[in-house]
Formats: sequence, C-alpha cells, structure tokens
Amino acid sequence: MSVYEVGRICIKTTGRDAGGRCVVVDVIDRNFVLVTGPKSVTGVRRRRVNLNHLRPLDEKIEIEKGATDEEVAAALKK
Repeated sequence: MSVYEVGRICIKTTGRDAGGRCVVVDVIDRNFVLVTGPKSVTGVRRRRVNLNHLRPLDEKIEIEKGATDEEVAAALKK
C-alpha cells in the first residue's frame, strides 16, 4: 500500500508551489498523483504532480476519490 493515498496531506518540495501544503485527491499511476490545495486555502492549484516532488505528512483527511475543491476545503475545516 502506497503512502500516497487519497486524503493524505503533503508538502510540495519543488516548483512554483514549493513549501505549500496540498491534499492527494486521486492516484493516477505509480509515479503521479492529482493534488489540490485548494488554491483558495493554501494557494496550491489542482494539478498532476510527480511523487518525487512531494513530501507526505502524517496527517490525513477523509475525502472521496476525485473530491472537488469545495469538498476538500470543508474537510480541512473540520
């Protein structure tokens, strides 16, 4: 089982969003995941990210695969 599962909170380590927190929304394949901040909360927009550019945290939220930015923002507020 991968560390990068749906709902896992990560920190981007490279790119223009480096240092920003994001949430894994979907696992695309063994090298890429779909993440979102969402942009209104952390400034990280929804995009495909290489796993080498993420650092997973111990925190995880309960969301469904493919959750919208509004659903993720509501889960983060809980």
